[in-house]
Amino acid sequence: MGYKKANDVLPHSLLRAVQQYIDGAYIYIPRRADNKLPWGANTQTKKALQARNREILSRRLAGCSVAELAEEYFLSEKAIYKIINAARNG
Repeated sequence: MGYKKANDVLPHSLLRAVQQYIDGAYIYIPRRADNKLPWGANTQTKKALQARNREILSRRLAGCSVAELAEEYFLSEKAIYKIINAARNG
């Protein structure tokens, strides 16, 4: 997300109308619903987390304890249990 100057992108009349409500402050204008992308669509983060979670599950099935996995992946034991349960149910 980048910032744009309202003077450069909005018609003068619309800019004046917006200034009546919010003068000189920042405002976030959300994307239209038909232009929204799902989380992780622009980065590799989603794929990396999926790969990590598959690895956690396979290591758990191979006999690693939840405490060991939590320490190695810097997660809480509760988070490890959630990952395992989601993988088994998903």
